[in-house]
Amino acid sequence: MEPFRSVTGAAAPLPLDDVNTDQIIPSAWLKDLNADMAEGFLAYMRRTPDGSPRSDFVLERPQYAGAPILVTGRNFGCGSSREHAVWSMRAFGVRCVIGESPAEFFRENCLKNGVLPVTLDAERMQRVWELVERVDGREPLTVDLEAREIRGPGGISLAFEIGDAEREALLEGLDDIRMTLKSLPAIEAWEARAAKVRPFLQAAIRKA
Repeated sequence: MEPFRSVTGAAAPLPLDDVNTDQIIPSAWLKDLNADMAEGFLAYMRRTPDGSPRSDFVLERPQYAGAPILVTGRNFGCGSSREHAVWSMRAFGVRCVIGESPAEFFRENCLKNGVLPVTLDAERMQRVWELVERVDGREPLTVDLEAREIRGPGGISLAFEIGDAEREALLEGLDDIRMTLKSLPAIEAWEARAAKVRPFLQAAIRKA
């Protein structure tokens, strides 16, 4: 997957709780292999039933077109575990999602597709909301995974936490298999020791 180190750009505010994956990418976009995932991203929020853009919706406003940062309400990405939700975000241009409590499996799908999920406590989340609403897409934010911080206009800097293994995988663009292969020498050494100490296990595995 594409490595993630930092992203700078407009941060689009979506202050809605419990936005589920069927809202993020409606099922109609899952039936056509040639469907435009970017058009499907939050399609029924962005469009009227006749397909016309909702000019008052945040992602249809000019300053947020292709915004690489999305600031969300609580439990964003709940519902089904469809990975297409993250694919549609990537197609639209989102590389980072900031929220107080994203749905767990949605967060995992982000990590596996090169999208940085930033989880903040209520106090820091409130500061982000205030900043995003104040700049209204006119000034960029930077989310820096290497430094583990969010930076914005006026010198604001907010630290965020992320597990070391998750950070390493994003920085290097590694999926689970490639992360495991980084430990291949240790795995092979363990297998060699096990073959000497418990050869009967190796025989059983070969027979299986």
